[in-house]
Amino acid sequence: MSNVRRVYVEKKPAFAVQAKELKHEIKSYLGISSVSSVRVLIRYDVENITDEVFEKACKTVFAEPPVDDLYLETFKTTEQSHVFSVEYLPGQFDQRADSAVQCVQFLNEEAEPIIRSATTYVIEGEITEEEFSAIKNHCINPVDSRETGLEKPKTLVNVFEEPEDVKIFEGFTGMPEDDLKGLYGSLNLAMTFKDFLHIQKYFQEEEKRDPSMTEIRVLDTYWSDHCRHTTFSTELTEVKFEEGDYKKPIVDTYEQYLADRKELYKGRSDKFICLMDLALAAMKKLKAEGKLADQEESDEINACSIVVPVDVDGQEEEWLINFKNETHNHPTEIEPFGGAATCLGGAIRDPLSGRTYVYQAMRVTGAADPTVSVKETMKGKLPQKKLVRGAASGYSSYGNQIGLATGYVKEIYHPDYVAKRMEIGAVLGAAPRRAVIRENSDPGDIIILLGGRTGRDGIGGATGSSKVHTEASIEVCGAEVQKGNAPTERKIQRMFRREEVSRIIKKCNDFGAGGVSVAIGELAPGLRVDLDKVPKKYAGLDGTEIAISESQERMAVVVDPKDADQFLAFAKEENLEAVPVATVTEEPRLVLVWRGKEIVNIARAFLDTNGAHQETAVEVEIPGKEGNLFQERPDVPDVKAKWMETISDLNVCSQKGLVEMFDSSIGAGSVLMPYGGKYQLTETQAMVAKVPVLNGKTNTVTMMSYGFDPYLSSWSPYHGAVYAVTESVARIVAAGGDYKKIRFTFQEYFRRMTEDPKRWSQPFAALLGAYAAQLGFGLPSIGGKDSMSGTFNDIDVPPTLVSFAVDVAKLSDVVTPEFKKAGSKIVWLRTPKDSYDLPVYSQLMEQYEKLHEDMKAGRVISAYALDRHGIAAAVSKMAFGNAMGVKIEHDLDPRDFFAPGFGDLVLEVPDGKVGELSITYRVIGEVTEDGQFSYGNVQIPLDEALEAWKGTLEKVFKTESGETGDGPVGYVAKAEDPDAVIENGLYKTSKVYICKNKVAKPRVFIPVFPGTNCEYDSTRAFVRAGAQVDVKVFKNLTAEDIRDSVEIFEKAIGQAQMIMFPGGFSAGDEPDGSAKFFATAFQNAKIKEAVMKLLNERDGLALGICNGFQALIKLGLVPYGEICGQKEDSPTLTYNTIGRHISKMVYTKVVSNKSPWLMGAELGKVYCNPASHGEGRFVANTEWIGKLYANGQIATQYVTVDGELDQSEEWNVNGSYFNIEGITSPDGRVLGKMAHSERRDEGVAVNITGEQDIKIFESGVAYFK
Repeated sequence: MSNVRRVYVEKKPAFAVQAKELKHEIKSYLGISSVSSVRVLIRYDVENITDEVFEKACKTVFAEPPVDDLYLETFKTTEQSHVFSVEYLPGQFDQRADSAVQCVQFLNEEAEPIIRSATTYVIEGEITEEEFSAIKNHCINPVDSRETGLEKPKTLVNVFEEPEDVKIFEGFTGMPEDDLKGLYGSLNLAMTFKDFLHIQKYFQEEEKRDPSMTEIRVLDTYWSDHCRHTTFSTELTEVKFEEGDYKKPIVDTYEQYLADRKELYKGRSDKFICLMDLALAAMKKLKAEGKLADQEESDEINACSIVVPVDVDGQEEEWLINFKNETHNHPTEIEPFGGAATCLGGAIRDPLSGRTYVYQAMRVTGAADPTVSVKETMKGKLPQKKLVRGAASGYSSYGNQIGLATGYVKEIYHPDYVAKRMEIGAVLGAAPRRAVIRENSDPGDIIILLGGRTGRDGIGGATGSSKVHTEASIEVCGAEVQKGNAPTERKIQRMFRREEVSRIIKKCNDFGAGGVSVAIGELAPGLRVDLDKVPKKYAGLDGTEIAISESQERMAVVVDPKDADQFLAFAKEENLEAVPVATVTEEPRLVLVWRGKEIVNIARAFLDTNGAHQETAVEVEIPGKEGNLFQERPDVPDVKAKWMETISDLNVCSQKGLVEMFDSSIGAGSVLMPYGGKYQLTETQAMVAKVPVLNGKTNTVTMMSYGFDPYLSSWSPYHGAVYAVTESVARIVAAGGDYKKIRFTFQEYFRRMTEDPKRWSQPFAALLGAYAAQLGFGLPSIGGKDSMSGTFNDIDVPPTLVSFAVDVAKLSDVVTPEFKKAGSKIVWLRTPKDSYDLPVYSQLMEQYEKLHEDMKAGRVISAYALDRHGIAAAVSKMAFGNAMGVKIEHDLDPRDFFAPGFGDLVLEVPDGKVGELSITYRVIGEVTEDGQFSYGNVQIPLDEALEAWKGTLEKVFKTESGETGDGPVGYVAKAEDPDAVIENGLYKTSKVYICKNKVAKPRVFIPVFPGTNCEYDSTRAFVRAGAQVDVKVFKNLTAEDIRDSVEIFEKAIGQAQMIMFPGGFSAGDEPDGSAKFFATAFQNAKIKEAVMKLLNERDGLALGICNGFQALIKLGLVPYGEICGQKEDSPTLTYNTIGRHISKMVYTKVVSNKSPWLMGAELGKVYCNPASHGEGRFVANTEWIGKLYANGQIATQYVTVDGELDQSEEWNVNGSYFNIEGITSPDGRVLGKMAHSERRDEGVAVNITGEQDIKIFESGVAYFK
C-alpha cells in the first residue's frame, strides 16, 4: 500500500490557455492535424502530510476552486486517449513543488511534506505511434526532464547511496606518456593534453604524490576557457597579414598597438602578445593619459565599476555604478529556459557580489531564422522557434521574479547562429560609495556561504561551455545546466542593499563557473574549506561534486571573525541560509576537506599558472571590396517594394511580442519604456534609468546601449568592431547622452580556435578594430566577456564583438525617438568616412558634441541612430509611435534612403529651428499628420506599413491571441444604494466611507514573502504620501521561523491602520506566481483575526496591487470584504488570454468613487500605469458582474488612450471580462487592482503620454486625517 497521495489539477476549459496553445502548436508547427483535443494537467504526488492539512492544501495550494478542476488519484480518459507524464530529472530544481512545500508549511509549520510535481498530457484524436512520439519530443526537453510512468510510487523518500571515497590516481606521477594519453582521453576534460602533462610534472616534482579525482576536476575547472580565458591568454608568437584592399588600416592599427605596448610595458619582460592584452591595451593607454579618472580601483573583479556624482535631495554624493555583460550561449543552446534564466542570474550576481543593487538589465541575443518550418531543423539541434521562445521565457521569468527592470531587448538574426545561439545579459548596479568597503582577506577571516543549497545541477558547466560541441556531446551534458532560483537571489539583493550588512563584507564572490572551488578559492591565497558544512539539496553527493557543483544563487562572503555572528543574524532576518564553511590561512594553499580527509591540497602558485603556456600563430585575412556593404549601393527600381521589404526584414520588424514578456517598469525608475509614443510603437535604442536611490530624490540617470551587426562583421571583423563601438556611441548620443562620458564593455563571441593560424584571424582583427575605435573616440572599454566556443560540426557563428556603451546623465538631457509634431523637419547627420570606409573620428566627435548642445537647447526633439537598414527603417519606426506621416524630399537619392548608416542620426527639428542648428546636416523631409509615408510619387498608408512591420514575427512572438472579446463592453445596471447613481458607466455616490479613528501619521504594514518584489516601490509611494511604513519579511526556513513570523505579523498588523499586499511572484501553483504564499499565510488564525480587527474595529484599509490583488481575491477580502477563502463561483484572476507575461503601459479609467482609496482620483478620468503580469485576467460569472456593477465595486476599467472601452488585447491587455482592472470590497475600503500605480515618479516613462498619478496612496493617508 502506497503512502503517497496523488492529485491532478486541470484548468477549466475556459481558462486552459496552455492546453489550447499546445494544440495549436501540434497542428501548425508539427503538422499533425488529426489531434482533436489536448489536455494539460499538473500532477502532485504528496507524502508525509495529515488528512486535515491535505484537505486544506487541495483548496488553497494545489488548486484554485474558480478556475481549476481537481481530481484525487485518477481522472477520466477515453479509450482513444494518448496519455504521458513528464517530470524533472533527479537533481533539477522544481519550483512548483518547492513552492507547494513552503505553502503546506504555512498551513502547519510542523509538517515536513515531500512533494513532487509532474505534467500530464492527454492527446485525443487518431494519431500514429510516430506522431505520438513527435508530440512527446516536442513536450520533453531531455536535458532537464524525462517521461515518467503513470504508476504511483510506493514512497517519495529517496534513499541515497553513501558515496565512495574520492579516487586517487595511483601511479599517475610515474605514468608513461602513452598511458597518460589514455587516461586523459577517458576523463573527458576541457584542458589540453599539454595541461595534463603540466599537472603530472607538478605532482611529480613538488607534491611528490599522486593526485585525487577532485584535484584533477578542480584544475580542469580553474583552467577552463570559461574561468580563465585560456584562448584569450594564448601567446600569439607570429602575426602575418594577407594581401587585400583593406590591409593598410588594419596593419596600421597593429603597428600602433605594438608601439603603445612598448611604451606601456617599458622595462618589463613578462608581458606577451595575446588577445587578452589587445583587448585591454586601449584602456591601459587611455588610463596612462589620464582619461580614466572615474574608474574604481580595487582587487575585486566583480564587474566594471566607476565612481560618479549623484544628486540626492539636492546634495551631491559619490556613488559606484557597476555594469557587466554575461553570456550563456552553451547552456541556452541545450536547455533554453534554464540556460537563459541563469544567464541573467549570473549577470546580476557579479555586480551584486560587488555589493551594488542591480536595477536594470539589457538582453541582446543572436539566432537563426525562427520562422522556418520545424522540418528544417538540423540533427542534434532544437528548432530555432523553440530555442528563441524557450530562452525568452527563461530570461524573462527570472528577471520578472527577481524584480529587475529589463530596459531593452533585441534579438539579432543571422543564419550562422544556428551553430550556437547567442544569449547575452548586460546589467547595471549602483550603491553609495560609503556603503562598500574593499579589504583584503586576512588569515583567520571567516568565509560564509550564503543563499541556496548545492545539488548536481551545473556540475561541469564551465568545462562544458569550453568543449567542442557535436551531436554526440549534446546527450551527456544535462548536468551542466543550472536551474535558476530567482526568489533566493532576490533575498540576497535585499540583504546586500542594507548598508549595515554591506559595511561588514570585506570581500565577496558569487558562485558561478567552478562552484565552491572557484568562488571560495579565489577569495584568498590560502584557504581551508570544510565541504561537509556546505548545505546540500539532497544526500549522496561526493566530495568532487560538492567542490565543483555550480548550483546558483550562492555567495561566498569574507568577514572578520568578530562580525561573523552579526552577519549570520542579518541573513536570518532576510530568510536566508548562511553557514561558515572556510577560514583564511597563512600558507598560500587551497585545501578542501571532505569527511575529515583532505581531498584537495594544491599550491596557489600552481593554480595561478592557469595551465601550460599555450602558443599559436595568427594569419589575418584581409577583406576585399567584394561584399562590402558600404560600396554595394544597388539601384532601387521600386521604392515602395523596397520600403515594405525593409520594414518587414527580420532585423527591422517589430519584436513587441518578445519585448512585452519582460517587466520593464519595476523599480519605478525606468525613464524610457521599450516602446514609446501614444500607441507604444516606436522602439527605443537605449535603456535609461534613474539611479536607484533608496530614500530621496535624484535626477541622475544611467544610459546603456549596444552596437553590432553580424552581416558587416562577417565581411570584415575589423569594420564590424569599429562600427559596433560607433553604433553604441551613436545610440547614447541619440538618447541625449554626452559621448565624452561613455565607458564600454565588450562581448566577444567567436568560432572555436584550432591550431590553424587562420582560425585566429577573426577575433584578432575584431579586437584591432575595437582598439582603433577606442583610441579614435578616446573612450575605454573597462571590461568584457569572451566566449570562444561558437562552433557546431562545421558551422561557425558569425564573428561577434558586441559593444555595450554606458553613460551617466541628467533627466533633463533625455531625448526620445518618436516623432512628436507635424510640421517638424527631418534632418540627417552623416558620419564622415575615409577612403577605407572607416569613421573620421575627430570630425564625428565634433558633430556629436554639437548635436548634444543642439539637443540641450531644444533644437532637436527626437533622434534615431541609423543601422544597416538606413533612413527608411529609422523614419518608419519614429513615425509609428504617434501615428505620424512622413514626407521625404524628392531630391534624396533612393540609394541613400536605403543605404547602411552606421553612426549616422536622423533628427526631428521643430519648424523654424533648422537654421539655428550647429551640426552639419541635410534636410531630408518633414513630419506630417496625414498618416501616409510619401516619397516622390510613392505613397504607403501608415496602416499598411504597420501591418508589414508587425507581421514578420507574429507567429513566433505573438501580440494577439486570436481570442475574441466576451461580448458587450458596457453594462447597464441600476445602483443598489439610493444615495448613488450610475451614469455613462460611472458609479457616483454621495456617501464615501468615513474614518472614525483619525491618526496624524497613519502606519501601513507591507508583508514580504519569498517572491515578493514590489516592496521598495510600494514603500516609496506610501512614504511620499506621508505614511509610516513597516516592512516585515516572513521567515520560513524552520518551523520556529514560521511561528516567530506569525507573531511578528500579528503584532505589526495590530499597530497598523493599513495593509498593503505588494506585487511579485509569490509562487505556489504556477511559476508565474499567483499569491499562494500570501493567501496561505494569511489564512493562519492569528493573522486572520488581526486583519479582521483592523478592518472591523479600527476602520482600517487594505490595498493589493498585481500579485497583491490576487492575494486579496484568494483570501476573499475582495469582493467579500472578509477573509473567507474562495468559493467555486467567486470572481478570480487567471492567465492572460495571450498565454504569456505582459509588460506595457495600460490606460485605466476610474469608474466608481465609492472607495476611500480613490478620493483623490477624478471620476471618469483616464490614468496611465504600467501593467506587468502573467495572470491578470479578471473573470466572473454574469451574476457577480451584475452585483459588482450595481454596488459600485468595479473601481477601474481598461480603456483606450482616449477613454473608450475596447475589447482588443491592445487595450484590454489580459482579456479581462468587461475590461475590469480593479475591484473593491462592498464598502470600498479594500481595493485590488492589476496595474502598478506605485511605479510612478518624476521622469519615469517619459516616452508615454498620459497622467500617471492616480493618487491612491495619498487618498489612503488622507482618509485617516
